[in-house]
Amino acid sequence: MTAPLLCPGCGSTFSGDERFCPSCRLPLVYAEQEREGVSTRHERARKIKPQLAEGQLVRVTGARNQAEAEFIQGLLLEEGVPSLLKRTAGFDVPDFLAAGPRDVLVPESGVTTARQVLLEAELIPSGPPARATVAPLRLLAGLIAAVALVALVIWLISLALR
Repeated sequence: MTAPLLCPGCGSTFSGDERFCPSCRLPLVYAEQEREGVSTRHERARKIKPQLAEGQLVRVTGARNQAEAEFIQGLLLEEGVPSLLKRTAGFDVPDFLAAGPRDVLVPESGVTTARQVLLEAELIPSGPPARATVAPLRLLAGLIAAVALVALVIWLISLALR
């Protein structure tokens, strides 16, 4: 007689002639093997939903540092969305490896689920992404400075040609 088999998803036990759990569709494992424990890497891989792991990587949000990015990654993993953390371009802090902003990337098929999770956790604003705006007075000051600089260069060139 073979050892009883256990479903890693729902925990139901089955006889030795079954190969997959009828309700979870997961492969069955020996009950003793399950008690030994599973590595954290294997445990994380079990949570990922395959339908949310397809396509190119897309940035869904950013984090201020490594710890915040790992928190967001954990939230996404609980919903079955795999994610990847990448140091934001232009922010290289070699002395402090966990410092600096991070981008959180997910596969294209998981973008809507990821955004929903982040909206529920209030980590991203609702509605369309905000556009960067420039204050009108700052824009006016920049234009006046540019015109003054061009006028100064033209005046200096006219003095040099005399």
